[in-house]
Amino acid sequence: MAEYGVVASPDVHMNLQPLPDAEAAIARLTTQARHDLDALAHPAAAWVKSLTHPSGEHVYDVVIVGAGQAGLTVGLALKREGVGNVLLLDRNPTGYEGPWDTFARMEVLRTPKTLVGTELNIPSLGVRAWFEARYGAEAWEKITWIPRRDWMRYLRWYRSVAELNIRNDIEVTGIVPDGGLLMVKTAMTAGEGRVLGRRIVICTGHEGGGLWAVPDMVSQGLPAHAYTHSNVPIDFATLAGMRIGILGHGGSAFDAGLAALQAGAGTVDLCFRRARLPVVNPHRWLEWSAFLAHYCDLDDHIRWNVGRHFDLHDQPPPRHTYDRARAEPRLHIHGECDWREVSWTGSAVEMQTDHGTFTWDYVICATGVHYGLELRPELTGVAGDIALWGDRYTPAPEEAHPELSKLPYLGHDFEYLEKQPGTAPWLAQIYAFNFSGFVSMGPVATSITGHRFGVPRLVRGITSSLFLEQAGDILPSLYAFDEPEIDPVAATMYRRGSSQDLAAE
Repeated sequence: MAEYGVVASPDVHMNLQPLPDAEAAIARLTTQARHDLDALAHPAAAWVKSLTHPSGEHVYDVVIVGAGQAGLTVGLALKREGVGNVLLLDRNPTGYEGPWDTFARMEVLRTPKTLVGTELNIPSLGVRAWFEARYGAEAWEKITWIPRRDWMRYLRWYRSVAELNIRNDIEVTGIVPDGGLLMVKTAMTAGEGRVLGRRIVICTGHEGGGLWAVPDMVSQGLPAHAYTHSNVPIDFATLAGMRIGILGHGGSAFDAGLAALQAGAGTVDLCFRRARLPVVNPHRWLEWSAFLAHYCDLDDHIRWNVGRHFDLHDQPPPRHTYDRARAEPRLHIHGECDWREVSWTGSAVEMQTDHGTFTWDYVICATGVHYGLELRPELTGVAGDIALWGDRYTPAPEEAHPELSKLPYLGHDFEYLEKQPGTAPWLAQIYAFNFSGFVSMGPVATSITGHRFGVPRLVRGITSSLFLEQAGDILPSLYAFDEPEIDPVAATMYRRGSSQDLAAE
């Protein structure tokens, strides 16, 4: 008989079953997490002086673009620091923020289950507490990684506990300075709109520095219905029976191939340039506290070459994914198989490769992000003013990397800096808490574990700037403070005279 929480299987991650009382256990955990948040809230009073725009519109202290794991964690961290006038905007429907239930297809996260960061040092708010409430402590001991869909379930629960102000189905289309404030331009089904804020945090994940891009050869040589990028939603049911070609060697490529086959695709050919797949994951090296906490204090030469190393020495596909792919007879892996020339026959794709000609019905490109801040819709109107690494640092010829030079050169607290000093001082009010900052700040914005180090730095930067902005009010407010702690009348109700006189009475 199967144990509750675990079904006998070669892979426990794929067969988890909720406990019979899981809903009640999670309800109790919700109560506990909220209690713990309240217990650790002091001082909880809102302290940022409210503003009203001359138009009468509300002004938010912080507007967060993106309500995925980073946006939620930043929003709750700000709330805990007394900055509650915060609005989160997300282009996805409620409960589908981020990649986890949109285009991510791995069965489990590649990060070990011991990851921490989102819980903000409150154990009852952590994924382990949620997982054990749903599946039991024994199930937690048996897994190695967090299943992807459970991570999304956890984030939905986290959102409910955090009780943040979130608006979904809203696309941010630009930023415009408005006096000392910033206007966030938006688009939604009902039309265009705007939101005013003092600070803006861009939590747009791995594509925060550009856009998912397919090679020009593919986009220019094939009709739009014959190809896609791996990191967008794909209706795999429409690929049933088809021959699929995939370009890429990372987890996204293998996950897309497995998803296609699971949906009924006939065959998958997965091609990449390398002679063999990477076997070492350099990202495991960087998971030490001093590196994550103090990376941004390193000089430009070291930071540039750390970023360059991780770009040149990519991660292998996750072991869990790769093991599944190797066991799938319809998924064929082709190393040293660069795509050379493509043509459309009218009904199929013909691809000339280093291994000859392949004929496919559909192509998926797992080819990452093409960098360029001008490609980001939310940065329309400000991208040209932002300092890039190419503006601030010139590497030795043998260390050059044109793509990295397109990334923003960020300040100490993730804030954008001016390309030309003195021309756009309001850029310091916008923070890039996304992958575009990995050369400047290290992997702390999109890495779950990195949130433990990146979120406090970001939040301190925001609260410090807001605090100093109203420094002129500190002394008048202090001098005017007259809230009595004891009864003013009682303050004079004491007996006069010496102790000897009082004793003689």
